[in-house]
Amino acid sequence: MIFGEKLKKERTNIGWSQGELAEKIFVSRQSVSKWENGQNYPSIEIIIKLSDLFGVTIDELLRSDEELTEKVIKDSKQLAHPKLKRFFDSLLLLSVGLFFMKIGVVLLNKFTALDVTFLGDSFLWNFGPLLLFIVSGIASETLKEKYKAE
Repeated sequence: MIFGEKLKKERTNIGWSQGELAEKIFVSRQSVSKWENGQNYPSIEIIIKLSDLFGVTIDELLRSDEELTEKVIKDSKQLAHPKLKRFFDSLLLLSVGLFFMKIGVVLLNKFTALDVTFLGDSFLWNFGPLLLFIVSGIASETLKEKYKAE
């Protein structure tokens, strides 16, 4: 039995209309209709809500439709990698910002009478942004390649 048929069967067994089910899981009636007609699939969060509402296991809902199972697996992979990649991309931007801040202070000290100093060790300010840039760039690119491979 495919997901749409299983959903419709469970909904009608309880005696709910598509609109009533939609209200209970906070989606539109059209979404429920599309799921039941096999035009679209719900997210894993909705599948969990449906499982709770109907008193069936998630496995019963997922395994009823191979295409839905593949979609859920693909969606879960997309959730994991982009968050980590976003973290490394943020570190990359931070390193670029620190680098330009260092350049700005050096130029400011050279062309003005100001003597701005950095707190901490000069090694940290001289090589920290560069090391952060290299590490975050490599990690971000590695995650991107790994995501493409999957």
